[in-house]
Amino acid sequence: MLVRLRQPAREIELAGGRTVNRLLDDLELVREAHLVICNGTLLPGDARLADDDVIEIRPVISGG
Repeated sequence: MLVRLRQPAREIELAGGRTVNRLLDDLELVREAHLVICNGTLLPGDARLADDDVIEIRPVISGG
């Protein structure tokens, strides 16, 4: 699968067959601080990812 990350912007190729939570663990990213999007849909942590998915990971930004 293709994973597009923001801050810093980069793309990496990884094997599918893992959950969103596992992907974030493998990338050493905190689940609560990131949104995982596939085909315009926000994915829950237990969603299974496939080899042909294009995933975007965005940091959660809050302000006041």
